[in-house]
Amino acid sequence: MRSSTIRTALAAVLATGVAAAAADAAPRKVMPDREYYGVSRMAPLTDKAGDPVNGKVVVRTKGLCLSCHTAPIPEEPDHGDVAPDLAGVGSRLQPPELRMRIADPKVVFPDTIMPSFLKKQGLNRVAAAWEGQTILTPQEIEDVVAYLSTLK
Repeated sequence: MRSSTIRTALAAVLATGVAAAAADAAPRKVMPDREYYGVSRMAPLTDKAGDPVNGKVVVRTKGLCLSCHTAPIPEEPDHGDVAPDLAGVGSRLQPPELRMRIADPKVVFPDTIMPSFLKKQGLNRVAAAWEGQTILTPQEIEDVVAYLSTLK
């Protein structure tokens, strides 16, 4: 991906409110200090470190991650098989890269069916009760990142 395309994609994310969606937490900026597969890395969304125990709970419940992903969670009987296996994801991706994929995966993979867990604007077919809300809070995203980072 060319750097002008990267800048355009990054500007689109910022314009659609990924950074603004974290308004209830300490605002952070996307850090273009290193690129991974042509996508800038995203800084932490809160000042509080992620809790991997709560992150696993979010993966199993509110995030509905196992609807599409398989993960090393044997106590959970049903796992999806339409998305990448999460086993070893902490060895493949760094926390900023995981964070970007959760906050707005379309920046990385424009055709993905994975929802943008932090976007509030520019979405399609959102039920009235969910308009203007994110799927996960910034802290929940940090918790999921902390959990996925333990999967080595």
